[in-house]
Amino acid sequence: MSEPFSVRVTVRGYETDVQGHLNQSVYINYAEHARWSLLQAAGISQAGLVAKGVGPVALETTIRYRRELLAGNEVEVTCGFAWGEGKTFRIEQTIRRTDDGTVAAEITAVGGLMDLGERKLVANPREYFRALATDPSLFGL
Repeated sequence: MSEPFSVRVTVRGYETDVQGHLNQSVYINYAEHARWSLLQAAGISQAGLVAKGVGPVALETTIRYRRELLAGNEVEVTCGFAWGEGKTFRIEQTIRRTDDGTVAAEITAVGGLMDLGERKLVANPREYFRALATDPSLFGL
């Protein structure tokens, strides 16, 4: 199995809280950054999604905080898609320090692809991603 898609981010001082560690809401931002970076790397733009009349939606997000992150820490944020048979898919992500490999957080999300006209989830999001992507292998397709 190949390595999941990943991006690197450096924790900035203004993202930390009074305890000096990365604020909880920023983990979501890092995860979202990795997701959109994966879409872009696969050849899918926001404009391309809108042109097809669809947009990704988050339905559920679970974060398991494992170790704190401090300003200046460089992290790798992974992103992997798991496809089922229905209207939703799972996104598995890990935020890991690059210096020693320590896992700081594990994020699991359930998403879908919404028909922007109907305001309902499309029946088979996997096929939309496969058709839109220039590199569908990044989605495990």
